[in-house]
Amino acid sequence: MTSFRLASLRLGGAMRLALGAAVLLAACVDAPAPTPAPTASSAAPSVSPTPAATPEPTPSPSPTPRFTNEPDGELAALIPGQVNGVPVVVAPFDEFALTPGDVGTAFGEIGNRFASLALAYVEQPRLTLYAVRVKGDPVATDDLEPHLATAGRYVGIAGLDPEPWAPAVVGGHRVWTRPEDNATAAGTHLYVWSSGDVVFLLIGVDDALNRALVAALPGEPAPSPTPSPSESASGVSPSAEPSATP
Repeated sequence: MTSFRLASLRLGGAMRLALGAAVLLAACVDAPAPTPAPTASSAAPSVSPTPAATPEPTPSPSPTPRFTNEPDGELAALIPGQVNGVPVVVAPFDEFALTPGDVGTAFGEIGNRFASLALAYVEQPRLTLYAVRVKGDPVATDDLEPHLATAGRYVGIAGLDPEPWAPAVVGGHRVWTRPEDNATAAGTHLYVWSSGDVVFLLIGVDDALNRALVAALPGEPAPSPTPSPSESASGVSPSAEPSATP
């Protein structure tokens, strides 16, 4: 092969290589750029924070019986030192083992609010008085009616039948009272009443002495008597005294 033909072959090969490279470069320029894959932060939907739930109010715990006796000087001071000339002994708070919860067992849910207990007694004729301070809403004497039978049993009167109990007015106070039964000494009477923040339970064998002590203690005032229609028409009150004419 002559040197001229060899040079022509080499030149032709070089031209073909250059043409192929140009075509490849053009293909690379015209190809669209690949779309980038979405990242985790751009793909995730936006999440709005959930508002915190409003906490429900916790109900106040119900009162429970109190089996420790909190000294209460004002409660003890309500009890007179004597009545009808008979000494009334008010026991020091640290000298008896009873607690408000013990007496409260006889008064149901009202007894759960008993806070302090004062105990007094007369040796002869026998009389025992329980005075209990009540926390919370005032207690009316009528509120004690469902607990009369258990109050009677607490101090030794059977009290299974509520019929012997009767409302009464003693010393201007509304009270519940019950006479003796075959489990008690002759002449025994029982009194239960409230002054609003103090509940009283009294048992004694001399009813004149019982009633004198009830009258000396605080209580719920009895309602005024309702005048009769004839008194209302005449304008005369039931307590009015007739005036003397000259």
